[in-house]
Amino acid sequence: MQQQIPSVFPDRLAWDGDGTSRIPFGVYTSEQLHRRELDRFFYRSHWSYVALEAEIPNAGDFKRTVVGERSVIVVRDKDGSVKVVENVCAHRGMQFCRERHGNRQEFICPYHQWSYTLAGDLQGVPFRRGVRQDGKINGGMPADFKLEDNGLTRLKVACRGGVVFASFDHGVESLEDYLGPEILRYFDRLFNGRKLKILGYNRQRIPGNWKLMQENIKDPYHPGLLHTWFVTFGLWRADNKSELKMDRHHRHAAMISTRGQSGKADQVTQVSSFKESMQLHDDRFLDIVPEAWWGGPSAVMTTLFPSVILQQQVNSVSTRHIQPDGHGAFNFEWTHFGFEDDDDAMTRRRLRQANLFGPAGFVSADDGEVIEFSQRGFDSKPVHRALAELGGREVGDTDHMVTETLIRGMYRYWREVMEKDDEPGGDA
Repeated sequence: MQQQIPSVFPDRLAWDGDGTSRIPFGVYTSEQLHRRELDRFFYRSHWSYVALEAEIPNAGDFKRTVVGERSVIVVRDKDGSVKVVENVCAHRGMQFCRERHGNRQEFICPYHQWSYTLAGDLQGVPFRRGVRQDGKINGGMPADFKLEDNGLTRLKVACRGGVVFASFDHGVESLEDYLGPEILRYFDRLFNGRKLKILGYNRQRIPGNWKLMQENIKDPYHPGLLHTWFVTFGLWRADNKSELKMDRHHRHAAMISTRGQSGKADQVTQVSSFKESMQLHDDRFLDIVPEAWWGGPSAVMTTLFPSVILQQQVNSVSTRHIQPDGHGAFNFEWTHFGFEDDDDAMTRRRLRQANLFGPAGFVSADDGEVIEFSQRGFDSKPVHRALAELGGREVGDTDHMVTETLIRGMYRYWREVMEKDDEPGGDA
C-alpha cells in the first residue's frame, strides 16, 4: 500500500508516549524549538565549554568564541584570572571584536570608541560630558549616567584542569555538580593537572542540527560499521572491551573502549566497512604508545551536554566545540592539544594521529557527511521519526557497544527540560 503523505506540518511533536526511543524529526527541523533550546540549554542553567587556558597564557590574551549563538570573549585579565564577557557593546550593540585570537590591554568598540577593561567594566565614553562650543557645553550623557551601570555582560566562569567553562546564568550549579561524579572521573582522567600545549585547530561547518553531533558521539553502533579505519585496524569496533557511562541526568556520557586486534574476526568480517586488503603506506599512523594516564582504556569519548566533546583516541587528544547556527547547521571547532611534558616524538605522534580526525580526517570526514544527509532526510519528511531502539528502549549504563542507550538518555533529559512549562521571564 502506498504511504499517505501528510499535507501539513504537525502542530506538536508526536513522541511515542513517555519514551525516547522514537525521536520525531521535528526535533531537528523546528526553528521555534531551536530558539527554545538555545534559551534552556545554552543561556540558562547549563555550563558551556569556551576554551583551554593554554590558548590564553598571558595577560591580555583573548579568544573569541560563542556560547550557543551569542559571541563571547575569553580573556586573561591583568591579575591572571580568566574572564568571559559578551562581545556586544553596551552602547549600540555592536559585536566589536572580530579577531579569533589576540592580545589587548583594553577593548574598544570601533563604532563610537567606548572602551572597556579586560573584565568588561566601562572605562571611557567619548564626549561623555559634552563639547564646549561658544562658551557653553553642548550634548553629553545625562547627569545620572554611570560607567559602572553600563559594562559588558559578564558570564560566570569555571576553570578545571586547564579547561574553561562559562554560563550566562550566574545561579547555575557548580561545574563539579553539573558534570556529576561519574563523568567528572573521566574528565579528570584527561585533564589531570599537567599543563596543556596547543597543537592546532580544525574548523568546519556542518549542515545539520547541532544535536546530531552529540548523538554521533553517543552512538557506539556506527563506528564499527561506518568507519573503515576503525574496524579494519581495530581502533574502535564492536568486539572491543567497552563500557558506556552516563551522569544521573543522562545528559553527559562517556564511551570507553580498549583497543583490540586488527584484521580478521568473525563478527567484524561480516560488515562491509572491513577491508582486509587495506594497507597503510605509512604505518606510523598506527605507532600507538600506551600512556600511563590512560589507566587501561585506549579511547574515551566524553560528551558534555550541550556544547563539547572531549576526545581521547589512542594518542590523539582534542576538544570538539559544537556551535549552533540555526536549527539546520552548526560550526564545529577542533582544538588539538598535548602536554608540556611530552617529548618531541610524542608531539609528532599526536599530530600524526590527529589526521584521523577533523573535517578531512580519515575517520571523521564520514561523520560530517552522514550528519548532512540525515538532515536532508529530516527536512524532506518532517512528520516521520528516527528509531533508537538498539539494545531495547530503556536507559542505563552498559558494558557493551551494541546499544543506543546514550541517545535515549540524552532525549530523556531533553524532554524533561523542553517540556517544562515556561518559567518566569519566558524564553530568550
